Amino acid sequence: MTDVLRSLDEARRGHRAEEPPEPLMRDLIGDLLRRTRTEQGRTLREVAEDAQVSLPYLSEIERGRKEASSEVLAAVYRSLGLSMADVLAALYERTVMVPLTRTRTGPGDFRRAPVAPVAAPAHQAGVVLSLAA
Repeated sequence: MTDVLRSLDEARRGHRAEEPPEPLMRDLIGDLLRRTRTEQGRTLREVAEDAQVSLPYLSEIERGRKEASSEVLAAVYRSLGLSMADVLAALYERTVMVPLTRTRTGPGDFRRAPVAPVAAPAHQAGVVLSLAA
């Protein structure tokens, strides 16, 4: 019964058993925020007060447990001295892009193209982000 539930859960998330699960944006963003804050030597309280976000909520965002609105994220980015371009560049650097190819099954149907693995630094190993237009 457990295997059936696990398979259903994986199907619902679009995860195939042979592919590693893709990280969630909230996990990637939360990790970036925490790393940036700690590199600056700032406390969670300092950033929360500066961004006018509650400390518990900011903690949840950093741990990837909450999906913050774009307004809240913008306030936290500003508090950390980051621009949206900085955030997108950092997220790009921490991911391995997977090229997509259009299939003939219908408009907008994209599939992953078979490609040779891209060597990533050890701290980025296993992190994949694919984007489709």
